[in-house]
Amino acid sequence: QVQLVESGGGLVQAGGSLRLSCAASGRTFRLYTVGWFRQLPGKEREFVAAITWGGGNTYYRDSVKGRFTISRNNAINTGYLQMNSLKPEDTAVYYCAAVSRPGPYSDFRSYDYWGQGTQVTVSS
Repeated sequence: QVQLVESGGGLVQAGGSLRLSCAASGRTFRLYTVGWFRQLPGKEREFVAAITWGGGNTYYRDSVKGRFTISRNNAINTGYLQMNSLKPEDTAVYYCAAVSRPGPYSDFRSYDYWGQGTQVTVSS
């Protein structure tokens, strides 16, 4: 089993920054892709960013490009999402996810393991 726990969410003013962390425990070997999704109020879960094992391949939804940076430290089984220039529309519950095989990185159905989520609220 793999357990994922997000942290770092909170309330921040528009234009501010937050760094989300995703700590993995259990059988974390060869988690090929780590992704971040968010659930906006009244909307379906949407893809935010993803990163592959070596960190060389990163993917972002268009609305966060240039503002968010995804990274991972495999030595300590932790993924990160650095969020800068936050906007009110970024408000959501953010979830980290992982899968041990390649697949469509932007599709939540590709992921096997999920954290419980962390609330990010951006005020205007």
